[in-house]
Amino acid sequence: MKIKRPASQYFSRNAGGQPGVFDPTYATAEIKGLLGKYAQAEQFLSGVGLNPDTYPEKGYAPFTHPLVGALNSTNATITNTAGHANATGATTPNATSASNTTGNVTLASSHSQFFLLPFVEKNMNQPPQPVVQFPGTAQMPLTDDMDGNMDILYYGDLAFGSQSQTLTVDIDTGSADLWVPVNCRSCGGDAFRASNSDTYRNLGQRFSVSYGAGRVSGTLAQDTVSVGSLSVVQQTFGAVKSESEDFYDEPSDGLLGLAFGSIAQSKRPTFFENLMTSKQLASGAFAVHLQRGQVDGSEVCFGCFDTTKAVGPITWSPVVSRTYWSLELGFLSTTQWKGIPVNLTAAIDTGTTLIYVPDDVASQFYALIPGSMVAMQYGPGFYSYPCDTTLAITLTFGGRAYGVDPVDFNLGRTSADSSDCVGGVLALGEGFPDNLAIIGDEFLKSWYSIYDYPGNRVGFALSVNNRDPP
Repeated sequence: MKIKRPASQYFSRNAGGQPGVFDPTYATAEIKGLLGKYAQAEQFLSGVGLNPDTYPEKGYAPFTHPLVGALNSTNATITNTAGHANATGATTPNATSASNTTGNVTLASSHSQFFLLPFVEKNMNQPPQPVVQFPGTAQMPLTDDMDGNMDILYYGDLAFGSQSQTLTVDIDTGSADLWVPVNCRSCGGDAFRASNSDTYRNLGQRFSVSYGAGRVSGTLAQDTVSVGSLSVVQQTFGAVKSESEDFYDEPSDGLLGLAFGSIAQSKRPTFFENLMTSKQLASGAFAVHLQRGQVDGSEVCFGCFDTTKAVGPITWSPVVSRTYWSLELGFLSTTQWKGIPVNLTAAIDTGTTLIYVPDDVASQFYALIPGSMVAMQYGPGFYSYPCDTTLAITLTFGGRAYGVDPVDFNLGRTSADSSDCVGGVLALGEGFPDNLAIIGDEFLKSWYSIYDYPGNRVGFALSVNNRDPP
């Protein structure tokens, strides 16, 4: 999801590394955008109004990673391995340790020949190893669009048409449509020049997507869309002719939805689903690495798992609805000893920056932090807490607890001389299902995430972001 660039920094850190002053501009805009993005969430999660599920993963085996072990135990607490008491880690009694082996690993499926990029044993402080590309996989490098020290959104390159024109797209696991501007002079970014493509076809059907106050509209079109060596012929996408001003200042041109096609406004399969259907992929899974505070280094690995981006075992949680990449969120905790049961459906959303929960859950969560209070000066949904509070915030999916780095949770001080900071768990407010949580990049920067269609699950492995700095 794309949001208009705020006029000032979201927040920053001073020379001593302490959080700067919080600016609510972006977070306020994001909440409004989510209201449009998740307007149909309640009916979708109830199985109403969905497009038919084509099960594009037929013929693919669930992901198996013999070197970075999958955990099958329940109630396995993820603990710190990076030397940061309140950060994240990935050690559990049943974790399978990586070996010293270097080489390629294959899966049992006939369409899983080169799922793993070359594996090298990981030391937490060992520099990442070079990655080699294999057939049936494609890596999309992502640019981290930052505002101050805040990671706002991540975008990468897709090629369109017979001339392979490159456009940039936000990576969004919280929606299922692909759209880019086409012959649009009034749009903020670059536009696809349809007249230069011999394979472009305008379907003439209206297309529009709303993001709160923001909206894009146009018609549906088809053309060849490619990433690396992977291409979909006649991929349906939104040919946007009009954008609201919320999109004018964005660094990227369009959006690539990676949720299930059952919720696509176009009512057509997604780009990744078409790659699976055409049996081009080495695996029916993709993985996402989101860098923290660095323009370069993030990526999407289509059909592959990049072992240079993870330093711990993978733990899996089943998808509860083939709409969003939705997991059961059982508990929210502020320390090892303080937590609340929540029983929410959590959408794992790379297109959202922060973490959002229902009003009553946010209230109960902050009640566990002494000295916290509603921060109404920023509008509904915000809470503050004493900056010097020692927190070990975790989210529990499938009986396993995953940490949120305190650097990402702390959004900044309420004023330059204040001892109170704004927390990164926000209340959704009215207009959202009362059982919905939205888990954004604040969480995902600590966890390499794997989205496994054949296994109908999401996996998390400790990200290389948690290595000690050199």
